[in-house]
Amino acid sequence: MLTIDGSAGEGGGQILRSALALSLCTGTPFRIVDIRGRRARSGLRPQHLVAVEAAAEIAHAAVTGAALGAAELSFAPGEVRPGRYRFSIGTAGSAALVLQTVLPALLTAGARSRLAVAGGTHNPQAPSFDFLARAFLPLISRLGPGVAIELERPGFYPLGGGELSVRIEPVPRLLGLELTGRGPVQRVSGEVLLSRLPRHIAQREMATLCAALGLPREAVGLRVVEDSPGPGNVVTVFVESDQVVDVFTAYGRRGVPAERVAEEAATQTQRYLDANVPVGPYLADQLLLPLALAGSGRFVTMRPTDHVTTNIGVIERFLPVKIECAPLGDGQSWLIEVKPR
Repeated sequence: MLTIDGSAGEGGGQILRSALALSLCTGTPFRIVDIRGRRARSGLRPQHLVAVEAAAEIAHAAVTGAALGAAELSFAPGEVRPGRYRFSIGTAGSAALVLQTVLPALLTAGARSRLAVAGGTHNPQAPSFDFLARAFLPLISRLGPGVAIELERPGFYPLGGGELSVRIEPVPRLLGLELTGRGPVQRVSGEVLLSRLPRHIAQREMATLCAALGLPREAVGLRVVEDSPGPGNVVTVFVESDQVVDVFTAYGRRGVPAERVAEEAATQTQRYLDANVPVGPYLADQLLLPLALAGSGRFVTMRPTDHVTTNIGVIERFLPVKIECAPLGDGQSWLIEVKPR
């Protein structure tokens, strides 16, 4: 049984989620200690506990120690069973991060699956629904599986109440992927999502985003949400290029001016555009595990984040691959390559 240090590297919940996903895919049991050891509130929070429970359900796993606040647990999977599943976090915890845990194993399961995950759909420090739908899952489909996602209802912190649904058509084996050039940028556009808040917030964000990125007014849309139980505000920018779409997001929160929220989204976007790479830092983190499961792949991105390097360490414990990160000559871009070990 592998022992994983949950405080290694960036020391957050991603270590647990990646270990669960890889355990499901490889059948390898593991024990994790000091879960989320570098976080102010360490141990299992509700979204992490639901991720464990979801992984256990799809593989009839034997689990010990899974409880709110737990600092360690062990997980021994059985056979992954495709089918229909519904998982509910019960808080505004990220539905995307629960999906991230079980999706890799279902991409190569023996039959199609349908998932519903209830919780937060637009969460700070987690992939948003729009990132999944426009950036990540289209690349997963290029690895072979068919994956379709729908937003049934958006949910925001602190009330949650959102839900997303996913349909998965698996393949026997994932293909590799190469993304070493972005190609010309075809379109940059934005959207402001607003729920139960004054419309002037969105208008100020839209004006700031257009000014910061040099966009025409019609390039930024407004989506007013009527069916979420709580207030929410999200600014999203979509960069569409020849080879890839990347998505950058900033979240409104109490006490932060609307203009600053839009500037945060614009700053992320501009850094990506200036770097002239196909894969942004968040997408790089998400691509590592599926490419490692495929056994090969390479992409050019910005300087690897702590999330990326920590994820590499976990992946290499479970799979016979070597993931190499090397700076390229321009000083801004890095090549990340997955090779058989």
